[in-house]
Amino acid sequence: MISEPSRYCTVELQALPSRIGQVRRIVSAHLRHWQLDALIDHATLGVTELLTNVHRHAQPDKTCTVEVELLLDRLTVSVRDNDPRIPEVAESQDATEEFATSGRGLAIIEAMSESWGVRPHGDSGKVVWFTLQAPVSSVHLAPRARVVHGATTVGPFADLRLDTVPFGLPDEPVRTPAAARPALAH
Repeated sequence: MISEPSRYCTVELQALPSRIGQVRRIVSAHLRHWQLDALIDHATLGVTELLTNVHRHAQPDKTCTVEVELLLDRLTVSVRDNDPRIPEVAESQDATEEFATSGRGLAIIEAMSESWGVRPHGDSGKVVWFTLQAPVSSVHLAPRARVVHGATTVGPFADLRLDTVPFGLPDEPVRTPAAARPALAH
């Protein structure tokens, strides 16, 4: 089990160049706190590209919401704005476009993320999102997650002796509360 099955951060802002740097620092700080340092570069690059798109293209205003959520082993970063137009990834037809300095934000998102997409939000907005795989080492087990409730005397697990089931992490000894030891000895 995961100690914190869901971690969540949201920031509402005007997508102005001065605010984009602030949001990058906020996202970086949350990922460090969640011990996801390995995802900082990709997550901040992605959020920068999405906020830059809002700044350049969103109408009628630049108001948006950034959401960052870790759910189990997947980090999702999304930006919601008030423009219902759905963006498209530009297909490069000309080899000279390979050195373009703008217009490649969603192509960058596509290249560096595990998955990405766009969905309408209400009648007058959209959400552009991407996901990153969280490193296995960032998934921590909680001590309270190793509790077994109840026992069975019928069915396929009737012969299972609870005192033979290893509780705890592999490097930890089995810990059984003293009051439960007599019941487990049967």
